[in-house]
Amino acid sequence: MSSQVEDGSGGGRYRREDVARAAGVKVRNLRYYQERGLLPPPRREGRIAWYSDDHLTRLRLISDLLGRGYTVKGIAELLHAWEQGGGLSRLLGLEREMTRDWVQEETVTMTRAELRELFGPTATAADTRRAAELGYVTVDGDLVTYPSRRLLEATLTLVRQGVPLTEILDAGAFVQAQAAAVADRFVGLFRRYVIDAAGLDGLEGLERLSATQLRHITAAVAALRPVAGEVVTSEFARAMARRVDAEVAELLRTEK
Repeated sequence: MSSQVEDGSGGGRYRREDVARAAGVKVRNLRYYQERGLLPPPRREGRIAWYSDDHLTRLRLISDLLGRGYTVKGIAELLHAWEQGGGLSRLLGLEREMTRDWVQEETVTMTRAELRELFGPTATAADTRRAAELGYVTVDGDLVTYPSRRLLEATLTLVRQGVPLTEILDAGAFVQAQAAAVADRFVGLFRRYVIDAAGLDGLEGLERLSATQLRHITAAVAALRPVAGEVVTSEFARAMARRVDAEVAELLRTEK
């Protein structure tokens, strides 16, 4: 997760550390990519550099191309060619359509003192560092931001029921890994039966897509959002019901 704010026009704004974390790159790479012409400079407000959703998309694209064996120089030339031909704007627009609305969270920001008061003496500095590593919080000086109020409230509920915060964070890391696997499976199906069927053979095939094909892809993404969530929610509910039934049956056998 990243600490993201709205810019008033529906787009996201990210601080340097947050956009780097969301893109999975090192902070120092941002300046390097800017110097090499791969990444436009951020917009500055005083001493704060703000990065946009387009910056995030570019960073993800750069990482993808580096993973395919492209050199930094080759990526710069490719991005330039796409910009000249209009393909890059189509790619950025498609990425925004495919990723928007998946995460709709309310952020919560508090001071470290408020955080300690909220969680009590059981929470430690090590727990905060682990939560930051997992993306559950971002720390900026004395301020701690939770990108998801829902996850914060769920964590508090478990802590108040006596579950140690370290155990909750371990469970969170496990859930993240499982969620990533589920997402990979859904994206694989989408790629095979929607993207490939539309004729997009890799990033270079974007120019060949017609407006109708692009609309078909974005409509398919819109249809996938509720389906994916409903499938995961339903299957988890069924699994919990089976597990709780088994636990109750075990307790009843123990009582005899």
